[in-house]
Amino acid sequence: MNEPLDLLVIGGGINGAGIARDAAGRGLSVELVEKDDLASHTSSASTKLVHGGLRYLEQFEFRLVGESLREREVLLANAPHIIWPLRFVLPHEPSMRPRWMLQAGLALYDRLGGRKRLPKSRKVDLRTAPHRAILQDRLVAGFEYSDCWVEDARLVVLTAMDAKARGAIISTRTECTGLARHGNHWLATLNGESGERTVVAKAIVNAAGPWVDRVARAALGQGTPAHLRLVKGSHIIVPRAYPGDHAYIFQQDDKRIVFAIPYERDYTLIGTTDLLYEGNLDQVQITADERAYLREAVTQYLRSGVTEEDIVHTYAGVRPLYEDKAASNSTVTRDYVFEVEAAGGAPILSVYGGKITTYRKLAEHALAKLSQHISIPGESWTVDAHLPGGDIANADFARFLWDAGERHMWIPPEMLLRLGRAYGTRIDTVVGTATALEELGEHFGGDLYEAELEYLAAHEFARTADDVLWRRSKLGMHLPDEATESVARWFAERR
Repeated sequence: MNEPLDLLVIGGGINGAGIARDAAGRGLSVELVEKDDLASHTSSASTKLVHGGLRYLEQFEFRLVGESLREREVLLANAPHIIWPLRFVLPHEPSMRPRWMLQAGLALYDRLGGRKRLPKSRKVDLRTAPHRAILQDRLVAGFEYSDCWVEDARLVVLTAMDAKARGAIISTRTECTGLARHGNHWLATLNGESGERTVVAKAIVNAAGPWVDRVARAALGQGTPAHLRLVKGSHIIVPRAYPGDHAYIFQQDDKRIVFAIPYERDYTLIGTTDLLYEGNLDQVQITADERAYLREAVTQYLRSGVTEEDIVHTYAGVRPLYEDKAASNSTVTRDYVFEVEAAGGAPILSVYGGKITTYRKLAEHALAKLSQHISIPGESWTVDAHLPGGDIANADFARFLWDAGERHMWIPPEMLLRLGRAYGTRIDTVVGTATALEELGEHFGGDLYEAELEYLAAHEFARTADDVLWRRSKLGMHLPDEATESVARWFAERR
């Protein structure tokens, strides 16, 4: 039998990838298994924000908001190619929260996280450009504040890449189909593309997201002591609804909020909903009622409105939240909770809740929790560690892109921007020795060439057209169906 792993991590979303990375960097032997592709489910179905969670202040989640705001600064410094500042405009709706409450909340938001890189909040006159041409006449005043945009699926992939670089095994398309405890170790049955195998591990991390209780039952014969609330969040994408690089945050009569965010240059992302979910976790889709809710939510604010015919794409995901008995799905805590079961010997740690912004801190806390049961060498190290491609001097993306353009003057500006945003300082590895577009190999449409597919297959665990076009990029929004078919053919020919 092979030497036991220190840690088997089940789940290739942001929490699993973060824990695998941190553990591998401390010298532990780690394998991460994911039954589908990395970030196939919840972690690619977010509103794509690294943020403190302004609305969580109303639930007195001060610890979570403060930690999130501090992590916002950390992630912005360590991955400035896939994370960047975004300015939000919050119109004051007199029938909703009073103006003093919004102002006080934003002042607290500015202070809680030790803001360094982002500008502070301020009042804004909505009767001035550009807002007067975008918003309805009744909206005359509001506030601006800063948070960050994140390419969520890329964050997961880059975290997994770094875990691999530090010694972790990353096994996608590999499902854990059995767990059996034998004293001080686990026997895990793994079923992957090359068949079934068994690995031995000293500890299990159950970071399976919505499937967390399913994995716990496989290991323990029952769910964990914690209670899980599955909450679905859905989004719609429409052609660009307004000019400008700013986002809007719209208050709703039910006390929820809906974001409208510039997306992929030509579109606006609108979300999210919060609905209790009890359906098939492998087939999560937006409902007609959710589509109508999101359309109506923005139509109350935007002059142009949004119709059903405007919707060009949708996505939905299920969040595995810790059940804190909150009356509303929108107010149930987004904080993370661990359950460790070690009564029978080798421990299994199950992760509930969490949000993209706090994944790095969650990983530190998970290993601290496990250190009570197994030996965890080293200290926390990820706070100053760049993710692949993120080692950009002074986190100055504009300067980095200028320098990249000087080196690769043959790359069209829009393509350079996309490659720079996706790959950061690894852009030179992607294009290799090419000095002209025709040297990048087969052209699949738009600015997608074979050299990029080769890189994604070799370094980023990509195996299918969806992996490339909908997770490692959003080129699926821009390319015709024939391009998808060509990319699928390219991967099929490699098998």
